[in-house]
Amino acid sequence: MFTIEEACLVVVDIQGKLATIVDDSEAMIENVAKLVQAMKALEVPILWLEQNPSRLGGTALDIAQHLQGEAIAKMAFSAWQEQEFVEAMKASGRTQFIVTGIETHICVYQTARQLKEQGFEVEVVVDAVSSRTKANKELGLEKMKALGILPTSVEMILYELLQRADHPHFKTVLQLVK
Repeated sequence: MFTIEEACLVVVDIQGKLATIVDDSEAMIENVAKLVQAMKALEVPILWLEQNPSRLGGTALDIAQHLQGEAIAKMAFSAWQEQEFVEAMKASGRTQFIVTGIETHICVYQTARQLKEQGFEVEVVVDAVSSRTKANKELGLEKMKALGILPTSVEMILYELLQRADHPHFKTVLQLVK
């Protein structure tokens, strides 16, 4: 079970024009924004990435407005290939990684796969990832599941982290997922 004390959210490359043209982009962006807000309330660390930001642009404003600090710029498809990400991830001290972003079959898949290969617990938030085509999203999810990277949803992971209806942040999370 994922816990507030061990979890870390990884937001992968939800940026520029691509963020607006992936399959079901509006719902995906809305779900990631909810997830980011809830993680902030729960004080779960958030690592966010931008693929080649000078060419692809910054993180979608609906999400970026809720993030603190700076994005980790990357050129590799897998965040694990970027030293700055590895250092930030290790500095977090976390062992459970909740992965969201685009594109499911490329950067999300490769990042999740390499985190899993390093021995971390990894889950992918299926209603907070996307690809340009639904088929590629589904393929990415299937390959991750075959590797033992389990699917979750925004509501499922948030309630798993809360564990109890009397948690001090239950009402905050409830308002976000309603």
